Amino acid sequence: MSENTAGTDKAAIRRAFDSAAETYDQAAVLQHEIGRRLQERLDFIRLTPQRVLDVGAGTGGSTAALRQRYRRARVMALDLSSNMLRRARQRGSWLHPVPVICGDAESLPLADRSVDLLFSNATFQWCADLDRLFGECQRVLRPGGLLMFSTFGPDTLRQLRESWSDADGYRHVNRFADMHDIGDALVSARFADPVMDMEYFNLTYDSVGALMRDLKAIGAQTVTGGRAPGLTGRGRLQRMHDAYERYRDVDGRLPATWEIVYGHAWATDQLPQRKDDAGNVTVSFDAIRRTLKGRS
Repeated sequence: MSENTAGTDKAAIRRAFDSAAETYDQAAVLQHEIGRRLQERLDFIRLTPQRVLDVGAGTGGSTAALRQRYRRARVMALDLSSNMLRRARQRGSWLHPVPVICGDAESLPLADRSVDLLFSNATFQWCADLDRLFGECQRVLRPGGLLMFSTFGPDTLRQLRESWSDADGYRHVNRFADMHDIGDALVSARFADPVMDMEYFNLTYDSVGALMRDLKAIGAQTVTGGRAPGLTGRGRLQRMHDAYERYRDVDGRLPATWEIVYGHAWATDQLPQRKDDAGNVTVSFDAIRRTLKGRS
């Protein structure tokens, strides 16, 4: 899991998900449930897309559901992990292959205004720069296209974060962007009518070790920024386990909280703008010409 700040190690994230490709579907019970709920939200939206992009497709569960929902559309799976995409490709057939793209959500390898629906389940938390992320989403979506996504909020894994903080004061669990900050970033990227909401899930475990094994099995063990130097010693690990015990409930289970943030918004015909490190805005001349032509 990644906080939405600079310094995200995409190579480490890719390695983690490559390693987790074989175990992901068995362990990602929560992610599958979130994806199902996100798909249900499409029931209330009138949309007949021709091209759909599943960003952070992983093993392709949501991609398959989108292919069932929009049978006449070209549904593409994009992920940072090539091993995950191999699993996604296996959901297709010789007659109906799954188009896969290995790429980064913050630098989408697609043409401007080429997608009608951009769908993303439990992926945007891995992106360091929300402005860049949503700028890319706005760029590839056609005017009137839909962005539909879920991500994690700041209360996610708070028990684990607090227990590690008591153990050694270093960061072992990433922080996540607040729902209101995500909404502000959508507005800044010139999306129209953004809608945000959230809900909590509490998963329970026999032990902290079981929780940490689940996180590794879904590829979510990567932490960026503020980590303790070197390997985590047995003493610090035991102190974290001891600190987590204060959360054990009356049934003898240890809870792990997940804050799920849902959002959707509509692409506009306004020009996407890109800022460099100095804050200067770059606008494509071709984009200006296309927009002027469309208005003439």
